[in-house]
Amino acid sequence: MTTPRVLSYGLLALPLAFAALPIYVHIPRYYAEVAGLPLALLGAILLGARLLDAGIDPWLGWLADRVSRRTMVAWALLPFALGFVALLNPPSGYGALWLLVSLALTYLGFSAATVAYQAWGADLGVDSALRTRLTAAREGFGLLGVVLAAALPALLAVDLADGIARLGWVLPPLLLIAAATTFSRVGVGQPVLAASQPLWPSLRRVFADVAFRRLLLVFVANGIAAALPATLFLFFVADVLQLEKASGALLAVYFIAGAASLPFWVKLAGRCGRVFAWLGAMGLSVVAFAGACLLGAGDLWPFAAICIASGLALGADLALPAAIAADLGERQGQAGACFGVWNFVAKLNLALAAGLALPLLSALGYRPGSSTGLFSLTLAYAFLPLAFKLLAGLLLWRWRSSLEI
Repeated sequence: MTTPRVLSYGLLALPLAFAALPIYVHIPRYYAEVAGLPLALLGAILLGARLLDAGIDPWLGWLADRVSRRTMVAWALLPFALGFVALLNPPSGYGALWLLVSLALTYLGFSAATVAYQAWGADLGVDSALRTRLTAAREGFGLLGVVLAAALPALLAVDLADGIARLGWVLPPLLLIAAATTFSRVGVGQPVLAASQPLWPSLRRVFADVAFRRLLLVFVANGIAAALPATLFLFFVADVLQLEKASGALLAVYFIAGAASLPFWVKLAGRCGRVFAWLGAMGLSVVAFAGACLLGAGDLWPFAAICIASGLALGADLALPAAIAADLGERQGQAGACFGVWNFVAKLNLALAAGLALPLLSALGYRPGSSTGLFSLTLAYAFLPLAFKLLAGLLLWRWRSSLEI
């Protein structure tokens, strides 16, 4: 498969990831300040919506093995775009209800598109090396979309909240251009569609694969380590570091480092295997989070260095485990079902991070915009991810022989 086609496939990930950053990073603080939602209520809504979103992913994966991947992606993009515009433009007085409904619409479109899109990539890859390239292209363009979403609010308006609201109107044209390019230049691949069987037998077949179960457990521990700081990033930068105006630039640095590192991780994986490359990235991330535990007000440059180090590790987290999952999915002949379960686990991590961390911080006395409870915030942002990352590394090392395909 030629490089232009690989890149054309990856391009659609840009608008999908462009929307993902505000959903998972900006929305908690945005609705706490603009809509005035209490942290406990906000956490409950985010937990409920994300659990519902995660719960439909296995079904969407099952569906993606029985319909055209391209058709499923195309139909899913409309509710995704409509929900995202609504999400970032809440009316006054209906914040909680508006958040729940617009999140549900956005999540439905985003989830259906993402599962089918990932399975489409597995169909296009004829071997492990090509699937790794396709995954890296998808995640690379995804990181570019995240960088755009991180940098644009400060460019679109002086006030950060106004800039976030205007992001919603950037997505539709961006999505139209990317989708037109991907659909016109990328074929259907050679899908290995599953036999027509009910949902539960299909899921049992996914979980019967010992290697896939082990990969999921590593992914869970590693995903929680990523979800906690993603949810709490803006709170940590604003209240612990007292550098709120630098938050967009710091996010951009983090994701640019991740995008820049992707070719390195792909090359390293080709030389020493994806498992050992992923282990190296985990070690780098552990060092970064250990440093974050020591920071305080005004520590801009040390935190920027931590953003770069953890961003470099992010490239491996995005490309390598998903490529292993694609191999396992094709081996089973039901890539859609495998990615449905994969995305369910990824979203469950994010749901638990928001639904548990925010109420817990509120109970421990942390209040956004104040100086109370800052130690609890640092603990949740830096120390807990460090512990989960170490657990993920230990599991990956223990099961390394069964996960290297």
